[in-house]
Amino acid sequence: MLDLEAALTQGTLGLINGAFYAMLSLGLAVIFGLLNIVNFAHGALYMLGAFVAWGLLTFLGLGYFPALILAPLIVGAIGILLERTVLKPLYKLDHLYGLLATFGVALILEGVLRNEFGVSGMPYAVPPDLRGVVDLGYMFLPRYRGWVVLVSLLVCLGTWYMIEKTRLGAYLRAATENPALVQAFGINVPVMITLTYGFGVALAGLSGVLAAPIYSVNPNMGSSLIIVVFAVVVIGGMGSILGSIITGFALGFIEGMTKVVYPEASTTVVFIIMAIVLLIKPAGLFGRA
Repeated sequence: MLDLEAALTQGTLGLINGAFYAMLSLGLAVIFGLLNIVNFAHGALYMLGAFVAWGLLTFLGLGYFPALILAPLIVGAIGILLERTVLKPLYKLDHLYGLLATFGVALILEGVLRNEFGVSGMPYAVPPDLRGVVDLGYMFLPRYRGWVVLVSLLVCLGTWYMIEKTRLGAYLRAATENPALVQAFGINVPVMITLTYGFGVALAGLSGVLAAPIYSVNPNMGSSLIIVVFAVVVIGGMGSILGSIITGFALGFIEGMTKVVYPEASTTVVFIIMAIVLLIKPAGLFGRA
């Protein structure tokens, strides 16, 4: 018999994982949907966001809230440098070259940090303002984890609104469909592409800062998550902003519920769902063929 309280507890905790799935898959969807780049370095840049937050605290004494602003900007700047130096020469080649290049960047970043800091991980304390718990009736939810879900939801919805409902988003979408026409209207399309990539990886950096107090900051934290995030993107539909948001949160919740109903399948349920979705709708739930 299903324990309703345990199911609600695991489902709520699953939403926390879903928050990271949604934010990371959103960054991937922005980059792929607007630039047609399969960014395999996304997990490493998420990990880099956590390391930047840890470094700002350890070496400069800057706490969590300054890092929440500075770390995404730093990771976004690194992403811009990556796009200008590594990806720009590959735009006219097959997409496979971009995938392999970003995969190589991920291996380099993880290898350098692994050699420097090892794999045991460094702790990052929850900020004092977000400590404690909230009584939900069926469980005591750590205040920080509720904060993660709230911030993720606001960032995801804000990004969707910017891309789908504003003039800037219209320019971005038009630049992917017909860059020559957009360039004719006086818009610098190469700069727009660069900034879009920087924004996508800044989302990964922000996710890393949010994850730092929950998980230990270590070089492998991105590689252990990115495969699931790619599955989320495929299920939602490659390049679908709304699909990434809804699917990320939904799969986190389903993964949590699976731990109650059939714990052995909790690590594979996302991939089982992906296989079923691809058989029924190969473009994904919200994707276009």
